[in-house]
Amino acid sequence: MTNAMDTDANATDALVDIPGGYDLREVEQFLYREARFADESDYDSWEALWTDDALYWVPAGNDDAHPLEQMSVIYDNRNRISTRLKQLRTGKRYAQAPPSNLRRMINNVELLGGRAAESIAEPDLEVGANFLVLESRPRGNHLWGGRVTYRLRRVEGALRMSYKKVVLVDKDKPIPTLGFLI
Repeated sequence: MTNAMDTDANATDALVDIPGGYDLREVEQFLYREARFADESDYDSWEALWTDDALYWVPAGNDDAHPLEQMSVIYDNRNRISTRLKQLRTGKRYAQAPPSNLRRMINNVELLGGRAAESIAEPDLEVGANFLVLESRPRGNHLWGGRVTYRLRRVEGALRMSYKKVVLVDKDKPIPTLGFLI
């Protein structure tokens, strides 16, 4: 069995047709809920949205490079996501002292197609969306923008994320402290 950290997060297999059983409105509502959980530091609810084989990736620089061959801002499997959240829950994450006030907007949501995964019979639904996050801190406000690629699947009838890749617009510039969930 292949470890999620060893797989190519930028898979070369082609997208297939959009798998059946997905509705754009349902997908949008899922993405909005995921954003709200992150904005409001509802880490238990946010963590529950992930599958057991999840991968969370924020490339640094070239977003087409393989994550195991180039540095990433974040490249977490499911265990590392859980560890990151445990750190945030302590309240002692000094990059977030005091915590940022966040609000994100998700738009231009597109159902892109299906993407096969080793661990499941049906392909995951691949979704693309643009985002803008307003971070308010005592030192001032910062806007984070970019494009997110999600892979969603049904687990016991509910949508879950198996993959999230966040490509920042400013990926080629120095990144100020990123101590929250992007």
